Amino acid sequence: MGNWMDLFLIVFASFRLTRLIVYDTITEFIRAPFHDTVVESQEDGSTETYIEIKGEGLRYWIGELLSCHWCTGIWSATVLYAGYALLPQLSMPVIIVLAISGVASVIQHHFIKD
Repeated sequence: MGNWMDLFLIVFASFRLTRLIVYDTITEFIRAPFHDTVVESQEDGSTETYIEIKGEGLRYWIGELLSCHWCTGIWSATVLYAGYALLPQLSMPVIIVLAISGVASVIQHHFIKD
C-alpha cells in the first residue's frame, strides 16, 4: 500500500461498494435472481420487509453472499485492492469516487439530522 491516503480511499471505497451491492435500490437487479422480497403487514398497520434467498447450491450461496454485508465487504475490499495493486490507472478513479461517496454517506448518516 502506497500511503495512508490510499488506505483511507480504499477503506471508504470498500464501505460504499459493499453498501451499493447489498442495500441500494439501484443494484436491486443484481440481487433479484437470488432474493425474493417479502412484505408482511403487522397488526399495528406497519409493514416489515425482508428477503428470502432463492434456490439451492451455487444460487443459494450467491444469495447468501449478496445478503451479508460482512461477506460482500471482504470481496469488495479484495477487488478494490487488486485493482489498486494491478491496474492503478484504471481503478483509482473508481476508488476515489466510491470513497467520496462513502465519506458523504457517513456524514449524512451521522451528522445531518432530517
